[in-house]
Amino acid sequence: MKAKFAFLGIFAASLAFAHFGVLTTDKNVVEDQKDATLKLNLEFSHPFLQESMNLQKPAEFGVFIDGEKKSLLGSLKEQKKGENSYFAAEFKVDKPSLLAFYFDPKPYAEPAERKMIRHITKTYVDAYGAGEGWDKPLGLEAEIVPLVRPYALYAGEIFSGVFLLHGKPVPGADVEIELYNDKGYKAPSEAHVTQVVKTNGAGEFSFVMPVAGWWGFAALSEEEAAKGSEQPVNELGAVLWIKADELKK
Repeated sequence: MKAKFAFLGIFAASLAFAHFGVLTTDKNVVEDQKDATLKLNLEFSHPFLQESMNLQKPAEFGVFIDGEKKSLLGSLKEQKKGENSYFAAEFKVDKPSLLAFYFDPKPYAEPAERKMIRHITKTYVDAYGAGEGWDKPLGLEAEIVPLVRPYALYAGEIFSGVFLLHGKPVPGADVEIELYNDKGYKAPSEAHVTQVVKTNGAGEFSFVMPVAGWWGFAALSEEEAAKGSEQPVNELGAVLWIKADELKK
């Protein structure tokens, strides 16, 4: 009986840590031409634990520039962390604009959860004070639309968003939240690694980011893939990465 409980404990622990598509930039506010070349990082990982998983080349990678979509798939350069792949890219900002970078991954099989996972992931950059349109949907199948400006935020500020699936708010959905923990923070317990909030009746959620760094918000919904797809997608999620900065003297 003890062995059975030990196995169940290990299995439960393996499910406790969320999978995240990760999309971060070296800066999310551009004010000077010397900072005009952005460096982007695309991963699939457990971000708090800094445990990477293999990311295949995404089905789509691009940017919405003031609402107009441009493919950047050809700019991706495969990188390695051990045996696992991730991708890097550069993008040069050439005018004042609001930039929404995104990638749509190929579905990932998770045998332990008996599901296929597809998380459409995005982040925002403001260039030269353009500052408009961040509260508008991009038209992605699944996305988090910010209700708080998604850049130039401080640690300790609240972030709010609305989860849209096929353009409609999703009430009662789980939103899993993790810090991209590249500073070596220690969680008090395994339950602290992934924070979880629920969307309200309007599909909205809120969370206070307690420390500086990149925070990932993964809003999740289970559904089947569209007719004609090669394989079912049981978990279609929207992931948004927000950077909180430390206020210094």
